[in-house]
Amino acid sequence: MRYKSSVVMKILDTGIALSKEKDRNKLLDKILDESINITHCDAGTLYVCRNKELHFQVMKTLSMNVDKGKNGEKIDLPPVPMREQNICAYSVIHKKSLNIPNVYDSDEFDFSGPYNYDRMTGYHTQSMLTIPLLNQEEEAVGVLQLINAIDEEGNVIAFATELEHIILALASQAAIAVSNIRYMEEIKEQMWSFTEAMAETIDTRTPYNANHVRMVAEYAGRMADYINELHEKGLEEEYFSENRKEQLVLGALLHDIGKVSIPTKVMNKATRLEDKLHEIEMRFELFRTRYRLQLLEGELSETEYNEAITKLDKAQTLAEEVNTMGFLTEEKKQELMEVFSAVYRGKEGEQPFFTEEEKEDLLIRKGTLTDKERSIMESHVEKTERILSKVHFNQNYQYAMTWAIQHHECLDGSGYPRKLKGDVLATEARILAVADICDALLATDRPYKKPMPKEKAFAIMRDMAEHGKIDGKLVEYLEKCIP
Repeated sequence: MRYKSSVVMKILDTGIALSKEKDRNKLLDKILDESINITHCDAGTLYVCRNKELHFQVMKTLSMNVDKGKNGEKIDLPPVPMREQNICAYSVIHKKSLNIPNVYDSDEFDFSGPYNYDRMTGYHTQSMLTIPLLNQEEEAVGVLQLINAIDEEGNVIAFATELEHIILALASQAAIAVSNIRYMEEIKEQMWSFTEAMAETIDTRTPYNANHVRMVAEYAGRMADYINELHEKGLEEEYFSENRKEQLVLGALLHDIGKVSIPTKVMNKATRLEDKLHEIEMRFELFRTRYRLQLLEGELSETEYNEAITKLDKAQTLAEEVNTMGFLTEEKKQELMEVFSAVYRGKEGEQPFFTEEEKEDLLIRKGTLTDKERSIMESHVEKTERILSKVHFNQNYQYAMTWAIQHHECLDGSGYPRKLKGDVLATEARILAVADICDALLATDRPYKKPMPKEKAFAIMRDMAEHGKIDGKLVEYLEKCIP
């Protein structure tokens, strides 16, 4: 049988198409489709090698309208063990093509599988061509089994030898393409496993932050999907390809890695004073005891003693109240300034009620961190950049680090660490900023704050958007993404 040049051109065109295909499922389906088409056969199965077994990946029988596995769905058949009695396994083990004119006339292999299939379905398996998929390193990555070649009159015939060589050439190209995709998948798995390892590292220090990075990643992914939905309706110019979304989510998972080097006493500081409150309580109790001794020894009158104890009680109560306040009012600040001047006086000398460090903590205007502690906390972004700069990001993930380290930048240039403005901040960096703030407001597991209702959280974010801090459009998108 002679083959026209058009068949050779089809092989070349198919090889080029296979080299360009990046979707594993589409690639495998294309391999089987083209093999069936070129050999003009009725059926075929493509197996992949995994864990020393052959797993069914794609199955087609044209005459029975069978088409399984084309979208990656699992084929409910047990894997083929790597035993020489099975023709597919033999082909892989010996890296050899096998052309059987009629399986019912052959006793070389165990064909009980096809026999049982024929009995159950009424199909009749006759000719069979089995080709191993060998990559450039002569490693078998799978096997292609074609069944029942058909001539121009519709009769089942044996697969021609010349045609066998053509399919072998196609199988070699297919194997290389499969290997390349497998290699890319391994790179992805390595990158994601690294990310999970980093999240686990942070988790051991502060569990809430591991939850945080995962929630930011979830919110970012939801926004990307929502933007794609709007794009399909013609309502949004932006579109997130699979790779662009992967980079976005990876950047979200990596954005707080620098916190691994932030002291937990800063990162988990739940109140202004933290352990210092206990020190204040112990000090004030000592002062009370000393005042009591002065009273008993006649060094203080009853009135003087009561005034001293009242002053202590007032100072301690105020410290306890301010310690857990979210925002320090001007009124409370003035009260603090009054008690800060108070001192204990006794034969031991004078001693201020509060140390300078305690005063600094109590005078924090908002939140629980002093300016120094806030600076330490904000340094996590630069530490993130320092850590991630040691990681090689291939071209598929080349922007993930950039977006990760820009999640605290603001559109008006007031963010950190580089005070970048909106015109240089990519949509992905803006998405991470919105997602990060949203989880910070909604989180239920932060030791230093109470969770906030969704309505209030988004009201705050809309206010931030109106003041030019974050992207208002993305705030609205996220609000629609969260139930």
